[in-house]
Amino acid sequence: MPGFVAPSTGRVVRAVLFDTFGTVVDWRTGIAAAVSEFAAAHGLRLDAEAFADAWRARYQPAMARVRSGQRPYVALDVLHRENLDDVLSAAGFGPGAFAAGELDALSRAWHFLPPWPDSVAGIARIKRDYIVGPLSNGNTALLLDMAKAAGLPWDLILGSDVTRRYKPDPEAYQEPAGFLGVHPAEIMLVAAHNGDLAAARAAGLATGYVARPDENGPGQPGHRGATSDWDIVAASITELAGKL
Repeated sequence: MPGFVAPSTGRVVRAVLFDTFGTVVDWRTGIAAAVSEFAAAHGLRLDAEAFADAWRARYQPAMARVRSGQRPYVALDVLHRENLDDVLSAAGFGPGAFAAGELDALSRAWHFLPPWPDSVAGIARIKRDYIVGPLSNGNTALLLDMAKAAGLPWDLILGSDVTRRYKPDPEAYQEPAGFLGVHPAEIMLVAAHNGDLAAARAAGLATGYVARPDENGPGQPGHRGATSDWDIVAASITELAGKL
């Protein structure tokens, strides 16, 4: 039986839920590869990695408009597709020059991102004693495709389209507890992002930090490591599994 008591909550952890983009899967490598293939097929000269970074940079602002009430909830798939048009336009390529189906297919690259080398084995080890699943801004169909492609052994998938909330709204962290039949304090969020963990802690969850220094590219500056006394700090998901 699991016996890890989170210092921040004083409760035994029963479910370990994971941020996905950057924590479980390597979004930058996957998106850059898809963009490079698309560019080659259309004879476009562009920096695939810079394009991936620009696409990702529109992620938070797009969700902020939903969180603020400026627009109703829409799935992350919708936001990714809209943001793709914006990035293409900013790069000097009118979206109208491409078949809509081709752009839809490129946008679905977010469904098929490669896992970090430790992700599958680490999650499988944690699954022996804990409920495991994503706690992500991704919608259910996206997360399901991702799990199938990457071999992620989730017990269940609750996308943001189930709660219709985007992190860091407190409800995005708390509402999964009701579906799992546990108290929010019995959930640990695992993430590579200090801001995500800070919001989870404020919402009453336990926290686990996993370092992903190469998320934004090998040797990129800005990786600060853990910036607080999270309940667990680890260099990988497999190390986190051992500490649990």
